[in-house]
Amino acid sequence: MGEKARGKLVIIGGAENKQDNCDILEKIVELAGGSNGNLALLTVAATDYKEIGEEYVRIFGRLGLNKVSVVNIRDRKDAEEGKYETAIAQATCIFFTGGDQLRITSLMCGTATERILQKTFEEGVVIAGTSAGASVMSQTMITSGNDDDSPKKCTLKMAPGLGLLNGVVVDQHFAQRGRIGRLLTAVAQNPRILGIGIDEDTAVMVNSDAVFEVIGSHAVTVLDAEKLTFTNVSELKPDDILALGNVVMHVLPAGYKYDLNSRQPIHNRR
Repeated sequence: MGEKARGKLVIIGGAENKQDNCDILEKIVELAGGSNGNLALLTVAATDYKEIGEEYVRIFGRLGLNKVSVVNIRDRKDAEEGKYETAIAQATCIFFTGGDQLRITSLMCGTATERILQKTFEEGVVIAGTSAGASVMSQTMITSGNDDDSPKKCTLKMAPGLGLLNGVVVDQHFAQRGRIGRLLTAVAQNPRILGIGIDEDTAVMVNSDAVFEVIGSHAVTVLDAEKLTFTNVSELKPDDILALGNVVMHVLPAGYKYDLNSRQPIHNRR
């Protein structure tokens, strides 16, 4: 499948612990360089961006990361004029908050800010995102779909993402919102891509060698439909139930790894 990522990604399923066992956010602080780190906090996905920005500044400060630049992109003019280019270019870690992933792509894609983001990623800067900030990492992202439902043709809407991670589609709040049906629909429509469902307070850390490791308190589900034997997805009416044969599923808790190139889990042998 080829190389998946250039820099390191931390993709969080949302609702990461911010109070006591902040394993995921602590890992981000470590990857950013600890007390010497410089984090650019992108609140573009959020409508309540001021409150969210202030909350994360407090949290990262408490965890020992004191230099946090809040990047409040509110329209394409903000993104095109490059008013935040320096904050992003000098960051050792870039963090996307939750909200609406379509706000990220519609306000940033094709602008000077996105180009500098892609450049910093190519140079090896860590990019992290939670919830909407997780979905937007892939080349194609899920924008909406029915939760807690059987897989149906009409349950899913997708759009182009930032393309930081190729060959996959990411869904977040996965087990907590019963989203396996909509991820199955995604891989049925394109069996070449892997479906990655990330639970709340759980993340995958993707290295430049296209291997990810699971961290956090829940699990990551990987759906592989490459060897699909049958599906009726092209024949369905909108509310019909999908038929799928021979979809491989892996459920991986903290400490387990997965090779995105070989499409194989790497077993934890503690």
